[in-house]
Amino acid sequence: MTNFSRRRFLFTAGASAAGSILLKGCLGNPPSATNAATETAQTQATEISPEQMPETPRVKLGYIPIVESAPLVIAKEKGFFAKYGMTEVDVSKQASWAAARDNVTIGSQGGGIDGGQWQMPMPHLMSEGIITNGQKIPMYVLAQLNTHGNGIAIAQIHEGKGVALDISSAADYIKGFQSTNGRKFKAAHTFPNVNQDFWIRYWLAAGGIDPDRDIDLLAVPPAETVQGMRNGTMDAFSTGDPWPYRIVNDKIGFMAGLTSQLWKFHPEEYLAIRSDWVDKNPKATKAILKAIMEAQQWCDKPENRAELVQIVAGRSYFNIPAQVLEPPYAGQYNLGDGKPSVSDIKMGPLYWKDDIGSVSYPYKSHDLWFLTESLRWGFHDGKIADIDQAKKIIDAVNREDLWKEAAKEAGFEADIPQSTSRGVEKFFDGKEFDPENPEAYLNSLEIKRA
Repeated sequence: MTNFSRRRFLFTAGASAAGSILLKGCLGNPPSATNAATETAQTQATEISPEQMPETPRVKLGYIPIVESAPLVIAKEKGFFAKYGMTEVDVSKQASWAAARDNVTIGSQGGGIDGGQWQMPMPHLMSEGIITNGQKIPMYVLAQLNTHGNGIAIAQIHEGKGVALDISSAADYIKGFQSTNGRKFKAAHTFPNVNQDFWIRYWLAAGGIDPDRDIDLLAVPPAETVQGMRNGTMDAFSTGDPWPYRIVNDKIGFMAGLTSQLWKFHPEEYLAIRSDWVDKNPKATKAILKAIMEAQQWCDKPENRAELVQIVAGRSYFNIPAQVLEPPYAGQYNLGDGKPSVSDIKMGPLYWKDDIGSVSYPYKSHDLWFLTESLRWGFHDGKIADIDQAKKIIDAVNREDLWKEAAKEAGFEADIPQSTSRGVEKFFDGKEFDPENPEAYLNSLEIKRA
């Protein structure tokens, strides 16, 4: 297939089931699609004004093959990086969050990465040396990649026990699990003290279950957790798309609820890059941001979702059947266990805007919630001592100023928030987080270590 005909095909396929099948087969060789998009974008890149020309066209960004990484993949595949002069971006799949952390610690010069996709507050923790063996790796948070796309999965053996979004009716069952089964109820997430750990902790605690005392909560790779749910040794899993679909569809378990039900339009994962790379390459950093912004806008257009699924599902990226991504990208979730299904595109992954603000802009108030939760659970042995220290860390790590500069240069002024705070956040259990008074939020929580 010639580059011209392939390019034309990518824009027109998907109108029919046959088109979708052909597109899936054609995308079996993603480099050709990249080359085609890059050729066009490189022509556009020559029109960049000298004052905005990147210092380098090269950066290495890591990603985990889940829906949160879609803006990085699309910025590469659709030529948005190249459009802004970043013609040598390496979007590098990471084996795990720990591997990504280790690779950013050594940097691309040492064979690692310069930055990429992160659960929060990993950039803050790496900057403080908390999860890097005391070695401080200063990072800059540059953009939020998405909202939603996560949920709490429960093993099939717990069907009919009332394990739902409001878990209070099942609290005695879970707390008493050891007395009847010889072991505590076991739950997992993919990396300690970050997003997925926070989601499952919040859900459990809201129902009166102490995640540190009433159950066993640990970090486990997704595949190992799913196998444990199959063989009866794992009970719950804080997980991201496409796992909710697969868990229900493959009859491994059901969903207690989605994080979009836990906290609608919550902050999810972020783009962050080593601060030394950003300080050396501020124009290249803004070029990366512009490309990510365009990719996020592209991802959110319903007419692009079929092509988005085909691209990210390809073997160079997620390497999964496209059909497991189609439901979440349509906001369609079969929760199982007799729960009502969800059918609302706004309950699935969103990348640019949602009903209450910007998705892409990195609100400092969201950083503050993550670090307040760290204080709540007594993480990091007092290395983040209080709210005042948390705010200082956020001011050093969060570079929303670069996001705004990039948005202005790209012509997205209308989408720039007026404040670094999104205001009061509301959770499914009635709790509220006011970033102007995080201490009141902490005081309102019944289960905590703080």
